[in-house]
Amino acid sequence: MSVASLLDLGGVKNGMLNEVDRPIVVYDEQSDQRCLSLDDTSSADDSPNNNNNNNNNNNDVGVSYELTTDAVPYIGQRFTSHDAAYEFYSEFAKRCGFSIRRHRTEGKDGVGKGLTRRYFVCHRAGNTPAKVANENKPQRNRKSSRCGCQAYLRISKNTELGLSEWRVTGFVNHHNHELLEPNQVRFLPAYRTISEGDKSRICMYAKTGISVQQMMRLLELEKCVEPGYLPFTEKDVRNLIQSFRKVDHEEDSIDLLRMCRSIKEKDHNFRFEYTVDSNNNLENISWSYASSVQAYEVFGDAVVFDTTHRLTAFDMPLGIWVGINNYGMPCFFGCVLLREENLRSLSWALKVFIGFMNGKAPQTILTDQNMCLKEAVTVEMPTTKHALCIWLVVAKFPSWFNAVLGERYNEWKAEFYRLYNLESIDEFELGWRDMINSFALHTNRHVANLFALRSLWALSYLRNHFMAGLTTTGQSKAINAFIQRFLSAQTRLAHFVEQVAVAVDFKDQAGEQQTMQQNLQNISLKTGAPMESHAASVLTPFAFSKLQEQLVLASHYASFQMDDGFLVRHHTKLQGGRKVYWDLREGVISCSCDHFEFSGILCRHALRVLSTGNCFQIPERYLPLRWRRVNSSTNKLQSTLNDHGEKVQRLQAMVSTLVSESSKSKERLDLATEQVSILLSRVREQSVSSSLVTRDSTMHKNFS
Repeated sequence: MSVASLLDLGGVKNGMLNEVDRPIVVYDEQSDQRCLSLDDTSSADDSPNNNNNNNNNNNDVGVSYELTTDAVPYIGQRFTSHDAAYEFYSEFAKRCGFSIRRHRTEGKDGVGKGLTRRYFVCHRAGNTPAKVANENKPQRNRKSSRCGCQAYLRISKNTELGLSEWRVTGFVNHHNHELLEPNQVRFLPAYRTISEGDKSRICMYAKTGISVQQMMRLLELEKCVEPGYLPFTEKDVRNLIQSFRKVDHEEDSIDLLRMCRSIKEKDHNFRFEYTVDSNNNLENISWSYASSVQAYEVFGDAVVFDTTHRLTAFDMPLGIWVGINNYGMPCFFGCVLLREENLRSLSWALKVFIGFMNGKAPQTILTDQNMCLKEAVTVEMPTTKHALCIWLVVAKFPSWFNAVLGERYNEWKAEFYRLYNLESIDEFELGWRDMINSFALHTNRHVANLFALRSLWALSYLRNHFMAGLTTTGQSKAINAFIQRFLSAQTRLAHFVEQVAVAVDFKDQAGEQQTMQQNLQNISLKTGAPMESHAASVLTPFAFSKLQEQLVLASHYASFQMDDGFLVRHHTKLQGGRKVYWDLREGVISCSCDHFEFSGILCRHALRVLSTGNCFQIPERYLPLRWRRVNSSTNKLQSTLNDHGEKVQRLQAMVSTLVSESSKSKERLDLATEQVSILLSRVREQSVSSSLVTRDSTMHKNFS
C-alpha cells in the first residue's frame, strides 16, 4: 500500500541543504521502515544480515510534502534504472559538498527476485575497523574519512504492467560533518576524472620522459585553466601512468645491476649499494661518482636531498643529493632509486649516502615536507640540522591554495614570502596570525601544517644554521635545471645511471667554463677599503660579490662601544640595532643577526666594527675554505696540473672570448664560423697521443 512521508529539508540555500538537528529516516511503505546502519564496511553488493528484522513493526503514515524543484531528491521520485538514480544523487551531492558511494543491495525476501532495493550513502558513512598490525608488511596508516554519517538515499524497484522502474523510498540529508565548498568538493575521488583525451596526452607525455608536475602544467596551459583547477591531481596521473606502463621490471633491474658492476670495473672509485626483497628482486639502489665524493669533502656542509621526482616510466621515487660549490654552481653528490618512499627505505638511503661520503654527515640537510624523511634524518643524522627546502614546499602552493584563495592567491603568496624572510620570531608569529585572519585560513590544513613545522622552514628560526645560500630562488632554479637534464629523456632503467653520469659530466664541463669566465672578469672595487681588496684576492667572484654587498651597506651604519661589545644600527635609526661581540686577542667576532653562521659571509654589522677598530684585513677564520679561490681540493689539483692542462685552460678561455666577440655582429660570426671550421678540420688530421688522452682524462676527473 502506497504512503507518503514527512521530509524536513530545512530549506535550500545556494544549491546546498541546511543541516537539521537530528537524523531523519523517511519511508513510503511498510517494508522499508527500518533504521539503516552505516557502520557496515561491506561492499555495495553485500546484503545485511538483518534485512527483514523490522519489516512489520510499525504502521505509521507520514504526511505528503510536495517539492518545488526536481534538483532535490524526494519520496516517490522515479527513475528508469538504479544507475540513473545514482547519477542524479551524485550530482545533488556534488552541489551540496559531498560525494556518494553504493552501499547495500537487497533482494525481495531473499527469494530469487533479483535486485529490488539499493542504498546510496555519503562517502563518509560507516566506520573503518582498525587494521591488524603486520610487522612483515609496512602499514601506511592513513586516516579514514569515514565518520558514521547517516545521510543516504534508498531506492526500491517497482514493477507494474510488466514495466520496471525505481522509486525513492527513503532520503536523509543530515550530515555529522562539515560539507565542502564548491572549490573543494571537486577534489573528492568520486569527482576526479581523467578523460580519454587527457589519458592519451598523458601517455604521450610519459613517453617523452617529462615529470608529472610538468605534465600538469602543460595540461593547464592547453585547457587555459589556473594551476590547481584540473579535474584530477598529480596522484591520479601517477596512478594512470603506472597502470599502462609495460616494462619488465625484473629484467630491467638485472640489467641495471649489471650496468653498475660494469662501471665499477672501469672506475674503482664508483660507488653503489642496493637491497633486494624476499623474492630476490631489486628493491632500492643508490650510487655516487668519484668526482662527487671529492666535491663533497669541501662542499658537503649543506646538502639538499630532493625526493620530489620520479622516474616517469617506472613510477619510482628518485632521491638526489645536491649542493653548491665555491662558485655558486650546483654540485652533484649522489642518487637513489626506491621502490617505496617509506621510513625503512629512506633510512637506508641516508645511511648508504653517509657511507659513500666516508662517514661524514652534512652540517645541514634540506628536504621536502615528508614526515618519514624527517624521522629518518633524526635517526641516521643526529648531529645534522634538518630543515625544509623552501622552494620544494612553495612548488606545492598552486595546488594547495590557488583554488582556495582565487584572485587573492598572488597577494597571499607575497605576504608569505614577507613572513618567511623576517628576522624576528615574534614578528613572524604575530604576522602569521594576522595573515590567517586577513585571508580567512583558520581551518585550512595546509596552513596549519606549515605553522606546525615553522621551525624547519621560516628563516627567523634558521639563521644560526649554515645554509650556503641554498634557500635562495636563484639556487633553486639552477639546481632544478641541472636535475631536469637527466629526467628529460625516456630511457630504460639500466641506462639511467649512465644518463646521470652524462648530465654530471656536462655540468662539470659547463661549470669549468663558468669558473674561468668568473675568474677572467675584472672585479670592480666599490669602497676602496683594504678589507675589500683583501677579500677580492681570496674569495671566488661569487662569494666576493656577497661580501661586497655587506661592505657597501656597512658604511651606512654607526657603531657604539658598550661594556660588553658594540651596538651597531643604521645611521637613520635612534633605537634598536645589532649586538656585535669582538675579541681582538682571540680574533673572534660575532653578531646577533647570525648572518655569518647562516651564509659563511660576514655581515655589515661585524664589518662596521672591524673597520672602526682599524682592522685592514678580514680575519682568516671568516674567509671559509668553501668560499675561497684555492682550497684543499684545488691545491691538490694545482700540484698535478701540467703544461698540457694549462694549455687546455688557455684554449678554453680563448674559445670563450672568440664566441663573445663573434656574436657582436653577423659579419664577425660568419668569419669566425668559416675559420673555425677550417681549423677544426686541420686539428682532426693530427695524430692523438695516448698519454695525453689519459692525462687529460685524469685532469678532467679531478676538476669535476
